[in-house]
This record gives sequence, structure tokens and C-alpha cells, in this order.
Amino acid sequence: MGVSFLSTIPPLLPLVPVPSLTTTTTNRYPSYAVTIRCNKMEIDATAEDEDRFCRRDILKCAGVTIGMELMASSGLFVEKASAADLIQRRQRSEFLSSVKGTLFTAINGNVELLPSLLTLALNDAMTYDKATKSGGANGSIRFSSELSRPENKGLSAALNLLEEAKKEIDSYSKGGPISYADLIQYAAQGVLKSKFLASAIRKCGGNEEKGRLLYTAYGSNGQWGLFDKQFGRTDTQEPDPEGRVPLWENANVKEMKDKFVAIGFGPRQLAVMSAFLGPDQAATEALLATDPDVSPWVQKYQRSRETVSETDYEVDLITTLTKLSSLGQQINYEAYSYPVQRVDLSKLKL
Repeated sequence: MGVSFLSTIPPLLPLVPVPSLTTTTTNRYPSYAVTIRCNKMEIDATAEDEDRFCRRDILKCAGVTIGMELMASSGLFVEKASAADLIQRRQRSEFLSSVKGTLFTAINGNVELLPSLLTLALNDAMTYDKATKSGGANGSIRFSSELSRPENKGLSAALNLLEEAKKEIDSYSKGGPISYADLIQYAAQGVLKSKFLASAIRKCGGNEEKGRLLYTAYGSNGQWGLFDKQFGRTDTQEPDPEGRVPLWENANVKEMKDKFVAIGFGPRQLAVMSAFLGPDQAATEALLATDPDVSPWVQKYQRSRETVSETDYEVDLITTLTKLSSLGQQINYEAYSYPVQRVDLSKLKL
């Protein structure tokens, strides 16, 4: 007697290991001959017992085959998603590299604005309110009504410098204009890198080549990874509320500590960010050293800056700026990426 089942999944049959096979087994199916041809499965049964090669066995085989097909298909989707992710990462990395280059040129051509660029980044982020989760490093300081506040006095020249840099950056961006929030924080990064490098050069007696080698070998340049991953800050469309940022040059240490505590920082972060609190870092640190909570940290970072690598000072400063520059932000990790133009192979001439 012959039994035949029509396959309901023709494309999957080629996945069966043996496309055409006649076997006779001595275990469960002692006398059955199974032949697979094209889109049919034919069974010749000659056994006299009731142990039949039944439809359930066929469905089990089909289920395994479908599972294999689904796994193979999902693998293709994963590969495509991974490829798209790698393309976006490359696009963002290349754009960020160009942004840093533009900012480096602007910063080093206007060294008198370095302290103001740091304070600009600090004050833009210091509007963060922990209770309401509002404010933060959102570019609000670009609005004239906020920039004209007493705590931001003298920062307009720094913002004007970044405005000019932004025009150049936007001209070569393929993924849209850079946000002010990103621009301001990456300018602060550029200032710190410039200061770290200048310190290394001084320790090498002014020899720029040796200073660069020292900074490359022992400096903190490799500590910026997390900061760079936060590329994609979003701009607010209105000024942040008033009264959230102290007037640093008139504030006492307690007022400074209170503000840093309010955003989730402490005496350690206040001490390490002394360069952000005004044009005269030495005078700021002398004031901070009068407070018993802040003084040990001021002394620690002063000692660190006397060492070859400045490791404690530079690493803690990078860590603090990384946290500060993300306050109030939901980073868009697809920002500045863009569609890749497809190549029409039909138009290629061989």
C-alpha cells in the first residue's frame, strides 16, 4: 500500500539534509521505504505491524525545518541592523572629528577666551533643577535674555566665537546643523585638552614635540570615551528660568557648595572645576581652600598638577564635565547621521 502527502512548504524541502533517499531501518520503522522527490513525500509501506510512519512525524520534521528557516531569516535581519548601526557610528564619528578640528582652530586662535568658554559651558548646564528635571546643558544660554543675566556677564564674546564656528560646521554637516548644546560642551572639551597639552609642553621646557609625546604617553586623552558617546544633545527652544546660577565672582564658598549639591555634586567636584568659576583659577582655589570640606580636594588637585601625568586632576575633571554636560539631556544617538545614497548598478557601464 502506498501513502503520499503533498508538501505544504515546498521552499523548505531543500533544507532536508538528503534530497533523494531510500532507506530501510531496523528500529522503529523496520519495513518502510521513504522517498523524497521534488515537492512530494511518498511512503511505501509493507510492514504488517500497526506502527505506521504517520502524519505527526511529517509535521515534526516540517516544524524543525520552519524553525531553521526562521533562525536563518532573523540572522539576516540582525546582520542588516548591525550594518546600519555601524554606518551611523562611522558617520557620527567622522562628523565629531571634524567638529573637534574646527573648534580646535577657533579656540587656539582666541586663547584669551578660554576661561569664558569654560564658564559658558558651566552656566549653560548649571540651570539644571533636580526636582523638576528641567534646565541643564540644553543650549539655553544662547538666548539674549539669558545671556544678559548678571551671572553671564562677559560671556557674549565666547558665544560669538562659537556662532562663527557653528556656521562652518553646519556648512559641511550632512546630518543637519549641530546643536548649541553640543557645540558649547565640546568647546569646553577643546579648552581642557588645550590646557592639558600646554601643561605638558611647559613641563618639557617649552619643547612642543616632547610635550606632545608626554601628553600622548601619559596624558588623559583616552579618558574622553564616555563624553564623546554623549554626542547628540538637544537644544531647548526657550531660556531657562532665572535664579538658578550663582554669580560666581561674588558667591561665597557655601553658596557654591549648595549649588553643586543641588545638582548632585559635592566638594570634590567643586574643587576640580575651579577653572570654570572665573578667569583667575588661582584666586578661586585660594577662596575654596578656606572651606574645610573643599580644601583637601583643592590641595589634592594642586599636587596632581605638579606631577608629570596630572592623572588625578585630569581624570576627575573629565569625569565631572562628562556628568555635568549630560544634565537634563536625553541623548539622541542617531543625531547627525544621514541616509546613504544607493548605487544604481543598472547605470554602471562595464
